Amino acid sequence: MKIEDKIWSALEDVLDPEVGVNIVDLGLVYEIKVDDAGRAHVEMTLTIPQCPLADEIVKNVKEATAAVSGVKEVDVALVWEPKWSPARMNDRAREEIRARRSLV
Repeated sequence: MKIEDKIWSALEDVLDPEVGVNIVDLGLVYEIKVDDAGRAHVEMTLTIPQCPLADEIVKNVKEATAAVSGVKEVDVALVWEPKWSPARMNDRAREEIRARRSLV
């Protein structure tokens, strides 16, 4: 398994605390690159630019990425283009959100 694939898998454990769904299923992660020196670059967005939990989410992304074997350094870039929309979510995220709403 490629190191990028391992990072994608690790990021499935990082939740958006407000939504309660992982950032991969939400479509917040746009790109992952790792160079030969083990420097990982994660390009991602948030559901809204003013997200009050942005620092926490980025910290969790860095920690999850750094825990992957072979990663020596982590850089997380928050980008706003393309803008996130619910259309970026996969079916699993939609089902989790529907299930959470039905519990309320």
